[in-house]
Amino acid sequence: MAKKRALITGISGQDGAYLAQFLLNKGYSVFGGERQNASGSLWRLKYLGIEKKIKVIPLELLEENNVNDVVRNGKFDEIYNLAAQSFVANSYASPIFTSNVNALGVTRLLEAIRHFSNKTKFYQASTSEMYGNSNIKKQSEKTSFHPISPYAVSKLYAHWMVNMYKDAYGLFCCSGILFNHESPLRGDEFVTKKIISNLAKIKYGNLTKMGLGNIYSKRDWGFSKDYVEAMWKMLQKKKPENYVISSGKTYTVKEFVNKAAKNFGFNLSWTGVGLKEKAIDLNTNKVIISIEKKYFRPTEVNSLFGDSTKAIKELKWLPRTNLDKLIRIMCEYEKSKYN
Repeated sequence: MAKKRALITGISGQDGAYLAQFLLNKGYSVFGGERQNASGSLWRLKYLGIEKKIKVIPLELLEENNVNDVVRNGKFDEIYNLAAQSFVANSYASPIFTSNVNALGVTRLLEAIRHFSNKTKFYQASTSEMYGNSNIKKQSEKTSFHPISPYAVSKLYAHWMVNMYKDAYGLFCCSGILFNHESPLRGDEFVTKKIISNLAKIKYGNLTKMGLGNIYSKRDWGFSKDYVEAMWKMLQKKKPENYVISSGKTYTVKEFVNKAAKNFGFNLSWTGVGLKEKAIDLNTNKVIISIEKKYFRPTEVNSLFGDSTKAIKELKWLPRTNLDKLIRIMCEYEKSKYN
């Protein structure tokens, strides 16, 4: 029996790398779409020891002809679209680019599948940011969306396009509404990785202190390696459905910081309020964390809290890694750079 062929856009990101590893273990032939100017960014695949097992092909979601050629010639059984301008803060500075990649890029992929490969199953990486400041405590597939950043708006456009192509053209396409998920392979621009990598730098003498923004925003954090399994499970269903994927627990950024700090032996004491709040390491009596205005977003999502009841019931999926274990995994990875 021929191996299933899967294309992963965004192969160079944390989810792309873990998903590639997962699919290879399932016996897939895995192809990775990579932007031309992203050359040399496949360190995550190297870290997982799978770089040579994946065929990387040029794929630019801004270029319609390129997208059409890749989909037409690839004969893929499954396409996982993980490519995006995924940093929320950057979306305020580059809303047009963000929209072109995250919204119109998905439309180009869907159009290519419709015209050239309509049996290909398509997975879209949606995001909990689409909920914005929901007045519903826990967000499920039935919760209304209220995006408040250019990133979230662009993702919601793509989310509804996927629904439309499924209903209008009978394509097998679905979206995973993933809540925050992290790993040692997370990009340095994301707050969780920033916190842990900077704590490591402070611990080992390469940094004196770090600045943070809104430490009272709440997030539902899980492990990327757990979440990619849910993506695959969605495409194995007989009919396409959208699913919320989350840990089902929520913590503030401040709580995340406190948990991470303990892994490095810091003994934090917080003082002050607002922009004057700071964290002192009682071991040295030095300020190692300050609150800085430049790290606040123009519009802030205060709380995200996922309800994955549907995924647990229908996909038989469960998050296996709690936040304490996730933070420990990420901290050990950073420590290994210094030991």
